[in-house]
Amino acid sequence: MFLFLSMFAVALVFSAIGFKKYVWFISIGYGLAVAAIGVALLIVCREQLSAGTTCACVLLIVYGLRLGGYLAFRELRSSSYNSKMKTEIKSGDDMSVVAKLGIWISASLLYVCETSPVIFRFVNGSGTDTLLIIGLFISVIGLIVETAADLQKNAAKKANPRRFVDTGLFRIVRCPNYFGEMLFWTGVFVGGITICAGPLQWIAALLGYLGIIYVMFGGARRLEIRQNKSYGNDPEYQHYVASTPIMIPLVPIYSVEKHKWLVA
Repeated sequence: MFLFLSMFAVALVFSAIGFKKYVWFISIGYGLAVAAIGVALLIVCREQLSAGTTCACVLLIVYGLRLGGYLAFRELRSSSYNSKMKTEIKSGDDMSVVAKLGIWISASLLYVCETSPVIFRFVNGSGTDTLLIIGLFISVIGLIVETAADLQKNAAKKANPRRFVDTGLFRIVRCPNYFGEMLFWTGVFVGGITICAGPLQWIAALLGYLGIIYVMFGGARRLEIRQNKSYGNDPEYQHYVASTPIMIPLVPIYSVEKHKWLVA
């Protein structure tokens, strides 16, 4: 488990940016931590690399840099986003050091568990197999979906800042960026199904996968609550909400607002 603990240390270092602004533990720090784990695996495990494991590490890097870069740009350059988020997210200025340490450690543990199927492939001396290739394909599709969704949302908001987005991928699902995120990590998990050895490895992989799915549904709930406040009186929005699944295309789940256990 030395490699797992080493990658946990990497996640701790790069997510520590959250001490400047606590929400960065789970946003910019998230992207940086995942990308850094991908880079660290390429360096530390360079003698074990196969075509498949190299691609898996590169995908972690691309995913992390894309997410971290997008979130950093939005945080640092978008005045409209920042003014809106001031009323939605607490600044954390009054948060105790102990609370920040708890978020930092638990978030970093989630990140290393999410990436653990790739880590355990090196730990167990596994190369490239069919499930890894399938998982890589799923992850690439997820990365494309979430990137396209972010670009489409930015374009739609630039054209009409006061209207909800229901164009492009948003025609078929209300949170296509979250759906793409779930697809990406589903691919990572699928790629590790054949190589997880023993209960500890399975627990880590499952905690990482189920943890990010929970976080995504929690994010969808926060977004739904926010949009209901902004557009709730708009008949077009009401029709859109009633006819478009919130999270997964074709799966008729249209609201998660009442599920208070989704507090992520």
